[in-house]
Amino acid sequence: MVDRHGSNRTRRDILTYGGAAGMLAVAGCISTTDDDGNGNGNGNGNGTDDDDDGNGNGDDDAVYEIGMVDSLTGSLADFGERNQRAKDLALEHVNAVGVGGGELDIIVEDSESESQAGVSAAQKLVNQDNVPFLIGAVGSGVSLSIYESVIQDTDVVQLSQNSTGLGLTDFPGLLRMSPSGRTQSVALADIISEDGYDEVAVTYINDEFGESLYDAFEEAYDGTIAYESAHNAEEASYSSLVSEMNGSDAEAWLCITYQQEFATMVTDMFESGYEPQLYGSDSNRGDTVIANTPEGSMDGMKLVEPAAPEEQDNYQDFAAAFEDEHGESPTAWSAFSYDCVVTAALSIEAADDFTGEALGEVVRDVTRPEGEQVFTYEEAHAILADGGTADDIDYQGVSGPIDFDENGDPRGSLVVFEVQDHDYEAIEFRES
Repeated sequence: MVDRHGSNRTRRDILTYGGAAGMLAVAGCISTTDDDGNGNGNGNGNGTDDDDDGNGNGDDDAVYEIGMVDSLTGSLADFGERNQRAKDLALEHVNAVGVGGGELDIIVEDSESESQAGVSAAQKLVNQDNVPFLIGAVGSGVSLSIYESVIQDTDVVQLSQNSTGLGLTDFPGLLRMSPSGRTQSVALADIISEDGYDEVAVTYINDEFGESLYDAFEEAYDGTIAYESAHNAEEASYSSLVSEMNGSDAEAWLCITYQQEFATMVTDMFESGYEPQLYGSDSNRGDTVIANTPEGSMDGMKLVEPAAPEEQDNYQDFAAAFEDEHGESPTAWSAFSYDCVVTAALSIEAADDFTGEALGEVVRDVTRPEGEQVFTYEEAHAILADGGTADDIDYQGVSGPIDFDENGDPRGSLVVFEVQDHDYEAIEFRES
């Protein structure tokens, strides 16, 4: 394993030290002479490698470790499961080509779908594993907590795979692959009005994600919000809440929440005999909702979530590989996770050093429209390996064009799902 603890070490140094690992691994770790004794070396060696091609891309078996905080358990575990499958597929594709003369490795830690556990996971990755690039997390509140508690005021790059909360826009140093939820809120306001409902009852999860999407919906909706209330996560029952929503006499109900909570709500509605027209955001949809709600209890519900470019060749190749491996189709969220890994790998390939500072200088550029459009890691890698720079490529992700703006937000489009026969069917695509 290549030691990356020297924060100013160049990629060429990494490759040189990696080739010498067998000679210097007496203590199982490579260090520099100006290490501070705590594994935080500040060496700036400029060694060369006989196999180096002049761009720092030698042939040694360097391993570049980055981190990932994902929802392996908890209320967002459906997202985490698909994220991990997409991450594994991206690693397979990246390492088949190579990165920086070596390969990419990702240390994964569980956020448990909660902010506190997410912060602990990020602290371990940044402070113990010394990763310069962190993919994370699922859930806007988790991502923001990680940024404010761990990442802010450091050089570590954070790129969230699944966060749509509007508040992330206020932190330009926190990048995200999924678009802002403002587009979902506006779309939901339009759809509810188009469906003829001039009154709606709304409940939203009591965190940054829920509050920000509700605020944007309230601003965009032309009708009357007959009822609104926040709810806490992981309650055993929401019967009182749904009773209050029913008491508002609004025929349309909007639930901005997570899968576990929504499944409980739907069951409470069904058992109470309530039959509202349901609407929801991206986080309402998932296999656990279908599995844990009564047959027919959600039929007719409409949900909005970011869309994947299904007509794009690179998405079709990604989806086919995903289906071959796992026997099911990926989601847009899977595509976001895949693109996080590829973006990290391209940043490593394009950067002068394997440090957060150097990666931060190129991470936006590898997806910008000024460069040549490339649709796979292999295409982008070929340009970089031939002497190109980050400005020479515009990676078009399997999730679509990325093009991070000044706030760290990407482009995006939306798909509308309707629940039919207790399953989700895509019925409409909308540009954001």
